[in-house]
Amino acid sequence: MCGILGTLPNTQSSFFEQALNLLSHRGPDGYGIWEEEGHISLGHRRLAIIDLSDNGKQPMTYRDRWTITFNGEIFNFVELREELKQKGYSFQSHSDTEVILAAYQEWGEKCLQKFNGMWAFAIWDKKTKKLFLARDRFGIKPLFYAFVEDKFIFASEMKAIFPFLKEIKISKQFFWCLEHIYEYEHSEHCLIEGIKRFPAAHYGFVDLKNQKIDLKAYWNTLDNLQEVPENYEQQVEKFRELFFNACKIRTRADVNVGTALSGGLDSSSIVTALSVVSHSDKYISKDWQNAFVAIFPNTELDESYYARLLTEKLNIKTFFQEINPEKAINDLENYLWLFEEMYLTSPVPMIETYKSMRENGIIVSIDGHGADELFSGYGNALFNIAKQDPFNCSLTKQIIQTYKEIRSIQDNKKWKYFIDGYEGRKNIIKTFLEKLLGKIPEENIKAKKLGFFNLYLYEIFHKTILPTLLRNYDRYSMAVGVEVRMPFMDYRLVSFCFSLPWQSKYRNGYTKATLRDAMSPYMPAEITWRKSKIGFGTPFTQWLRGGWKQYFLDTIHSEEFVNSSLIDSKLVRAEVENLIQNPNPTFVMGQKVWKLIMPFLWEKSVLKRKIK
Repeated sequence: MCGILGTLPNTQSSFFEQALNLLSHRGPDGYGIWEEEGHISLGHRRLAIIDLSDNGKQPMTYRDRWTITFNGEIFNFVELREELKQKGYSFQSHSDTEVILAAYQEWGEKCLQKFNGMWAFAIWDKKTKKLFLARDRFGIKPLFYAFVEDKFIFASEMKAIFPFLKEIKISKQFFWCLEHIYEYEHSEHCLIEGIKRFPAAHYGFVDLKNQKIDLKAYWNTLDNLQEVPENYEQQVEKFRELFFNACKIRTRADVNVGTALSGGLDSSSIVTALSVVSHSDKYISKDWQNAFVAIFPNTELDESYYARLLTEKLNIKTFFQEINPEKAINDLENYLWLFEEMYLTSPVPMIETYKSMRENGIIVSIDGHGADELFSGYGNALFNIAKQDPFNCSLTKQIIQTYKEIRSIQDNKKWKYFIDGYEGRKNIIKTFLEKLLGKIPEENIKAKKLGFFNLYLYEIFHKTILPTLLRNYDRYSMAVGVEVRMPFMDYRLVSFCFSLPWQSKYRNGYTKATLRDAMSPYMPAEITWRKSKIGFGTPFTQWLRGGWKQYFLDTIHSEEFVNSSLIDSKLVRAEVENLIQNPNPTFVMGQKVWKLIMPFLWEKSVLKRKIK
């Protein structure tokens, strides 16, 4: 896990190094620069995790032809190395980076189908003078690029491209991005003019002459669905097998490993699975039993009770990290610079949690992201099932009853839940008319493979919610030099889960039924069958009325704030003052204020930051 930078043609060394060092937080363990005069500069900031010796350093050249700069991890590199050895390849290091290079020589771009991991990398072919770029299936690792006059630049974060731009200004799509906070990450649109996002599940060769990248998709989950057992118990068994293996290969590291534990089902399942598989692979980190829990005393976000319940059962070393708002406010603007994007909550609690890991010697965190989107953990996908057959009264009744069970609703006014879940009468009428008229919207074509329930999950997994969260956690963790690994994002597991019917995800009054039943023999029932769900966010309402109060009062009365073109300063000031003075403020009110003031904080922390 690292930070990468490259330019075509090569860039003057001292200037290139300054730009590369803007990614030093991603790679605090060293750096490397390689260039071919007149052709290319490649840079790498290293976060050493596998093969800590100089043999694992990058940029890495293989057989005096291919040179790579790579951010990420290939978790099945052990198996791939053995396969390549059988084909006559030899290796000088124990790193996954060298395996990528050998695999690229052997299979070309088809090597991407072989990899199980997360990656953004560039490979320069000295012989053909071609630059190959690739990003992992689900976009876990970031990759940005820009064409500036006759130069091509790529990097792990936008900030490393800033020095090459004539002017750093907001993009034409800035306000669209702000309005579509959960959608812009899936697009090529960025907050800064001139910078684009390389798409997930794609590779491409750079065409400098014509100022473009010839992009090709190499993965689509729809094309990789599986035949799953019809028997539910067998489905649970298969899921458990895949999940445990996904956890096992993600503990491969030459550094200490931990996990960010919330006390919810997903992160608790990760910790529990690690305790089961921890002795089954010689490449597993020797020190993995470290759980870090962010606590927010006396707020609705505190889940420390459940986290303690699990770690005491498993006898795992636990670090309870109370987030101090008074101390954290001093770091807010720097954290926003490191985050460099916009989101609906502040990055402070998350960065502080990973910072605590790093300070305690933990370099890798194995976390539970992706499960909600695979299993409808948010609980709002259920009514999409009715689109399959809107005239089927029996199915409608089953959907309503299931919804009531998972929400523990006793009220018998069934149609109320059906209409609300369908997001109102208009959507119901629209679906009925489409069926009556025989109209087949584009989503119906995909639904033939997935069904409307899994289609909804497909959209939030690949296009909206999850890509945004993956981006966020990359920035939160890499801001302090910690790598996050996500077993639920294992492509084998993703293909399997999207092949399951909805009845295997909603069952007996519970969401995430397959996951719960798979982990039930290993976890406390109080966690396994817990229905309440709390997101990891910022208790902004309490903080703004407490330790952050003076900072925000100073902010909204500053000249810079009043003159900002990215906000309605009068409206934002009124909302901040109302929240501070309100005798009964709510969590939602705090969320609204953060969303309103966020563009100004981003402008101050990112757009107008003086780069040293």
